[in-house]
Amino acid sequence: MAAAILLAAGLCGARRAEAVAAPRAAQVRGAAGVTDGNEVSKAQKAAPRGAAPTISSWILNRSLPGDVLYEDQQCLVFRDVVPQAPVHFLVIPKKPIPCISQAEEEDQKLLGHLLLVAKKTAKAGGLGDGYRLVINDGQLGAQSVYHLHIHVLGGRQLQWPPG
Repeated sequence: MAAAILLAAGLCGARRAEAVAAPRAAQVRGAAGVTDGNEVSKAQKAAPRGAAPTISSWILNRSLPGDVLYEDQQCLVFRDVVPQAPVHFLVIPKKPIPCISQAEEEDQKLLGHLLLVAKKTAKAGGLGDGYRLVINDGQLGAQSVYHLHIHVLGGRQLQWPPG
C-alpha cells in the first residue's frame, strides 16, 4: 500500500516536472539522441568494485537524494539525473548485483520483478505508446555504475539502431 502511494505521489510530481524538463531533455539528447559520448568515457574508466559503494547504493540508503517514483522491499525506482529522453528513470534492485552478467539463478524472481515494476511505472508515467528498457553490461556495454539498473526511456520517438 505504501509503495502504491509513493508511486502515485511521485508520478503526480513527475508529470509537473516533465512539462518543465522537456526543453532540458531536448538539449541533453543532441541531434543524434545521445550525449557527447561522456558515458562511454566514464564506462571505460569505471570498473566493477565488488562491495564498494556506488551512486545507486547512496540513493538506496538515502545518503544522496533521489527523485523516487516507486519503492518496495525488492527495488527502488528514481529519475535519472542526466535524462536521455523526456521520461528517463532507473529501476534498481536493493540487492547489490554489480551487473546483469553477474546475476545468479537465484536472482530469477528478482529480475522478473524489476521488469514488471518497470512496466507498471512506465504505464503510470504515461508511456502507454511505448518505451525502451536498457541494461548496460560491462565496459563495452558502456556500464558506468556497477549496480544493476534498468533504464526506462520514453516520451518521444526512439531511434533504431540504438548504438
